[in-house]
Amino acid sequence: MNPGMNNADLIVQTLSRAGIQHGFGIPSGNVLPLIEAMRTGGVEFVLTAHEGSAAFAADVTGRMTGRPGLCIATLGPGATNLSTGVGSAFLDRSPMLAITCNLNTDQLGRRIQMYIDHHALFRPITKASLALRHGNVAKTLAEALAIVLAEPQGPVHLDLPEDVALAPAEGEVPDIPEGTRLDPASDVAITEAQRILSEAERPVAVLGASAMRLADFGALRHFIERNNLPFATTTMAKGLIDEDHALSLGCIERGRRQVQRRFLQGSDLIVGLGYDTIESEYEAWVGSVPVLNIDIERADVDASVRVVHEVSGDLAASLDRLNALPAATNAWPADAAGEHRRAHQESLRPPSEAFCPHQAIDAVRRVLPADGVLAFDVGAHTHQISGQWTAPGPRRFVITNGWSSMGFGLPAAIAAKLARPDLKVACILGDGCFQMTCGELATAKRMGLALPVVVLDDSLLGLIVIKQEKRQFGVYGTDLGGRPDVPPAHYFGVPAKAARTTDELEAALREAFEAAGPTVIHAIIDPAHYFETVFD
Repeated sequence: MNPGMNNADLIVQTLSRAGIQHGFGIPSGNVLPLIEAMRTGGVEFVLTAHEGSAAFAADVTGRMTGRPGLCIATLGPGATNLSTGVGSAFLDRSPMLAITCNLNTDQLGRRIQMYIDHHALFRPITKASLALRHGNVAKTLAEALAIVLAEPQGPVHLDLPEDVALAPAEGEVPDIPEGTRLDPASDVAITEAQRILSEAERPVAVLGASAMRLADFGALRHFIERNNLPFATTTMAKGLIDEDHALSLGCIERGRRQVQRRFLQGSDLIVGLGYDTIESEYEAWVGSVPVLNIDIERADVDASVRVVHEVSGDLAASLDRLNALPAATNAWPADAAGEHRRAHQESLRPPSEAFCPHQAIDAVRRVLPADGVLAFDVGAHTHQISGQWTAPGPRRFVITNGWSSMGFGLPAAIAAKLARPDLKVACILGDGCFQMTCGELATAKRMGLALPVVVLDDSLLGLIVIKQEKRQFGVYGTDLGGRPDVPPAHYFGVPAKAARTTDELEAALREAFEAAGPTVIHAIIDPAHYFETVFD
């Protein structure tokens, strides 16, 4: 150990050994010792406009890299701001370390400016909330990393008083633990699952968020293909198997959900593969169809759901063992999945004389390379994008659907681009989401990220308008204040332009991908078809 090293240096060296390259946050006096250690220790500090964005960026970094994302905030209001994004990592199960830098140890618990009990704040939205204190820093870091990486993954909060950060390092940089896998399911459970699948005539698989954390997506694809299973996905699981696959049905519980429900409810068995009910409860869509649930844990279901069998345990091990058993056959016609998917996609694109959301989304899909990454936000456009976008592979379609928070899309796109600078990344936001997080454009500009930010501009909180009208409420509190004929020339030095046609949008996107920094493109849309496609 370097005799001049303090605990902040020890923390940063540990983070670096764990494969962490970036930490997102906002500094304060209490944070400075950690930032100084990052400056000299090889973990880049990324200044964000808001701590919530820092945590969203850390969430996505964890998803993209498989290593813990890192976010940092000061005490009190910094911590409460950070908690919004930490909650996203908790419900969406992303690996994350969230560090709050606190008062000196002898001041904790007193009525002092900005002080609150950070552990009481973070305990309900993390796997653990741990205190870094004199004498336990190395041990606690190792414990935190082990908890973060163990299945199911998620965030751990670490509280760091300033005097602890500045104290001489206590202990060596710990060994970095590997993620602990769950115990495998029993042989009896595997055998029974195969029997149930073999007896079904029209089974359908639905891939869910737990499968996102598989190390080998090939085993998932092999299970689908060898059993000739038409498959749908939840929003977050899009792309785990190429959605152009002949057996792909598309995304459930998003755009034109009733079209998907009719097909699913015409099956005689739903096979949930890594299906995490945090995205959508089975009872929302399964009807009376029996469920075979193969996941890391038992499904959280209403009494109305007929779960005929569960295989609970390490998902990769379950797939490997099922793939070693004889393949099942079924009675699906050869092109049943393809015919349905084509009909579903057509239903998502009603004719429109005006420039509309589905046209704008298709324009982004055409220009973004097949291996490019899309990050987007929460609103009416989420339903439309999830339904119509074709995701060709894992970690190319980035959204929150457990926490489902507005404000996610832009910091997510920034994190994706930093994690994968070799790939093109695009961001699509509703104008309400853009108002929430437009300050992060300055972050993207400072980092020199060629990032097109497409704002679907209809001057409304469109999803709330739809819900108000569906419930026969008055439309109120949803007007974003009109839109100018011409957008401003720039936001924080980031150029902005308007697109009113598909051709204009595609041209602006091509130019943006070649720029030296981010570009805002206001796609001026008519949202009318949302009323047909988002909540049918």
